[in-house]
Formats: sequence, structure tokens, C-alpha cells
Amino acid sequence: MQREAGNMAAKDRDRFSTATRLRLLGEQTAARVYRSQTRRQARRSRLTGRAALLALVVCTMVVALAYPMRQYVSQRAEISDLERQQKEAQERVEQLRDLKARWQDDAYAEQQIRLRLHYVMPGETGYVVVDPGAAKQAHADLVAAHRPWYANVWDGVDKSDASDQ
Repeated sequence: MQREAGNMAAKDRDRFSTATRLRLLGEQTAARVYRSQTRRQARRSRLTGRAALLALVVCTMVVALAYPMRQYVSQRAEISDLERQQKEAQERVEQLRDLKARWQDDAYAEQQIRLRLHYVMPGETGYVVVDPGAAKQAHADLVAAHRPWYANVWDGVDKSDASDQ
């Protein structure tokens, strides 16, 4: 039993020494980490002035170039807009040239005159179809022209009143 107690005491000493060693190792590691952090902070503090100067230079360059870049972009947009307008104008000129060439053809001119002006060739009979609704409106306009102005105003008020109901 004494032997077992002796062995346990030795083990306790070994454990204690191991625990002490681990604690000592942890303290050493913590000291190394602290020293490396201190070095990093020292490096950072040395670069802070340089970084601030670099940031100031970059900001100055951005401010100095902002207005010319804005002008450049707006001028490029204006140029593209003018090019688009020029292309549209050229297309319109081509359309007008085609139309002019068509009008110089006698058959096309005759067709358009007959269609638009209701001309007929000698010996033909021309007919004009009148819309009955348009004829009634024309008659109403003719009657309204011969009445006094206040009668027309009053009729307008009556019509608007009737449409509200």
C-alpha cells in the first residue's frame, strides 16, 4: 500500500509538473502572440501616414478628373445623338428622292390626282359617296351659323347637361 501511495505521489508530482509545464508553455505562447501583435501595430502605425497621403492623392486625382470625365461622357452622348439624327435625315432624304422620282412618272401622278382630287377622265362618270352622319352634321353646322351666338351657347350647355345625366 505504501508502494501504491508512493506511486500516486510520484504521479501527482508528474501531473503537477506537467500542469506547470503547460501553464508555462501557455504563458510563453501568449507572450509571443502579444509581441507579434505589438509589432504588427507598430507596422500599421508606420503605414498610416503613408496610407493617408496616398488616399489624399487618390481623392485629389478623382476630384481633378471628375469634371473632365463628365464632359467627355456628355460629349460622347451628344456625338452619338447627332450621328443618329444625321442617319435619320439621310434616310428621310432618300425617301423624298424616291417620292420625287415616283411623281415624275406620269402614270403615278395621274393615279394620285384621280385618288386625291377626285378627277375623272373625259367620258367617265364620277361618284362621291357621302356619309349620312356627316351630312346631318354639315346641316346642323349650317343652321347654327344662321342663329344668334347666345342660342348656340345655350344649346351647348343643354347638350353638356344632358350628357351628365
